[in-house]
Amino acid sequence: MMGGRKKDCRTVYKNVREGMDKSRHTKKDETRGRDSMERCRWCLCNEKMIKYHDEEWGMPLHDDRKQFEFLMMEAMQCGLNWNMMIQKREIFRTCFDGFDYEKVAAYQEADIRRIMETEGMIRSRRKIEAVIHNAVCFLKIREEFGTFSEYLWKFSEGKTIQYMGHQKGNLPARNGLSDMVSKDLKKRGFKYLGSVTVYSHLQACGIINDHAESCFRYKEVTAGVPVVRKRRDKEA
Repeated sequence: MMGGRKKDCRTVYKNVREGMDKSRHTKKDETRGRDSMERCRWCLCNEKMIKYHDEEWGMPLHDDRKQFEFLMMEAMQCGLNWNMMIQKREIFRTCFDGFDYEKVAAYQEADIRRIMETEGMIRSRRKIEAVIHNAVCFLKIREEFGTFSEYLWKFSEGKTIQYMGHQKGNLPARNGLSDMVSKDLKKRGFKYLGSVTVYSHLQACGIINDHAESCFRYKEVTAGVPVVRKRRDKEA
């Protein structure tokens, strides 16, 4: 990835984080959906985002196909925004065989052309090639650890992490844990998965619980799962 592209991605994620930070300090009426349930403000832009927030974001995830789906969308997001990824999710599902990492890992030039020609698809050849390459790396991790989820959750010792201060609005773009995971993923060959991108994935798959404390999902996503609370983001 070129330096300019990295800078663009950091800027986009910074804006997203700032939006999340502001959501912690808004009036309660501004964080409620039509059903009057209080939520993280960032999801209130449309029904698909609300559904994603309510049913998926931050839930402890141990399904490898879903892990690959989220990682694929994170890679495609670089320079764009998550709302666009959610809106295009079914297009991605069609293009990448239902996020079947074994099939994606075997894609050839004809598959790249097919994806590039799909209406509504993000036509970035570099990103599409990165997704295919990452699928190969994903399979190698499965060969070594049994599942990708087993590999990823080892970084938090199988526990969901709640950092003190995050629920009050002090959300970082990255932290010590995402730095560690990103470094290891890059060592294993993954592309488009810098620390900022990885932090977002750790939030999405429930390794880090960054729901606002006032959000109705804050306690629900960790019900019945082991949780560890840490004071500082530098604590991996």
